[in-house]
Amino acid sequence: MKVALFADTYLPQINGVTNTLTKLIQYYETAGIEYKIYAPKYDMELQDSNIERFLSIKFILYPENRVAFPNTFRISASLSAFQPDIIHIMTEFNMGIAGLNYGKKHGIPTISNYTTNFGQYTDYYRMNFLKQPIWNYLKWFHTQNDITLCPSNAAQKLLFNHGINNTKIFSRGIDFKSFHPMYRNERLRNELGITDKVTFLYVGRVSYEKDLDVLSRSYHSIRQKYKGQVAMVITGDGPYLDKCKQMFPKDTIFTGFKKGKDLSEIYASCDIFVCPSSTETFGNVILEAMASGIPVIGADAGGVGEIIMQGETGVKFSERNVEELTKCMDELIRDVDLRTYLKENALEFSSKRSWNKVFDGLIDIYQEILIKKGLSYIGA
Repeated sequence: MKVALFADTYLPQINGVTNTLTKLIQYYETAGIEYKIYAPKYDMELQDSNIERFLSIKFILYPENRVAFPNTFRISASLSAFQPDIIHIMTEFNMGIAGLNYGKKHGIPTISNYTTNFGQYTDYYRMNFLKQPIWNYLKWFHTQNDITLCPSNAAQKLLFNHGINNTKIFSRGIDFKSFHPMYRNERLRNELGITDKVTFLYVGRVSYEKDLDVLSRSYHSIRQKYKGQVAMVITGDGPYLDKCKQMFPKDTIFTGFKKGKDLSEIYASCDIFVCPSSTETFGNVILEAMASGIPVIGADAGGVGEIIMQGETGVKFSERNVEELTKCMDELIRDVDLRTYLKENALEFSSKRSWNKVFDGLIDIYQEILIKKGLSYIGA
């Protein structure tokens, strides 16, 4: 089987899409599936014969992201030589459109991914007038594909409500070698000054749509009550970072962006994970925290609300509800036995979410589409 992957974001940029792509191509290589990736060119990037890069510029509203300008002639020549069985489109913009157009022109099945709640983001950036045009565009894009993959039932329902009906679930997994309680590091806790403190952790993009203002207000209340007995660690980078440094108490620890073993140790060395975001289509960070052996608190919305089973694998609060989040944080500070119970259940839950299992299901979807189209393929 040969798969062409189109994405408007890829390494060296780190985000949910690139993390999934990285794991997916590792699976392809193990399974003997041939692939090519079509992605933006960055200022610094890794060279790989399986990747075709195209000119891109920084997106003015979000400099961490790129706007790509795919060369359709070069893409056409490359794909004609590669002869893919499936075109898998990871994002909905310029690179994705290039993949979609080639697939339609040459009768190759195309699969699209829905991973980001762009329509919901307009509420945070005071651009509500764009919400309906965005959904109109997403409907136009996704309904032209053979199928659209969603990371959660909540995302699938959202698409259905906006007229995108031909969908299936493509969930997310966890890399147990990278996230595990064994990475807890007392030396790191000492360096961060949290040795004797109950430490909350946020990991992710530091941006407006992540509801960090809600976390800030809740933590202010917790900090006022418990003083130096608690700490807050924020790991990540983004356009909201300077504002967060003003909003959170002065002793909040901002580690910046972390990856690899450094990220693994940050997770396992804290005590309670908090995901305030109500805009997640899945919420990979929740699985990462669970596998790292720390109890989780999350907004009861989107993919996060599905992953967390209330009182079993974590605790949930109503989206953007400061009072409820504060109560959840306070409860886990006081109830050590509950923290232990949640941690043990979450470890067991996350242990069943391997990437291989997720990707096996994806290959089944590939096969179903090829059979439906009356196309033959050689199984991996």
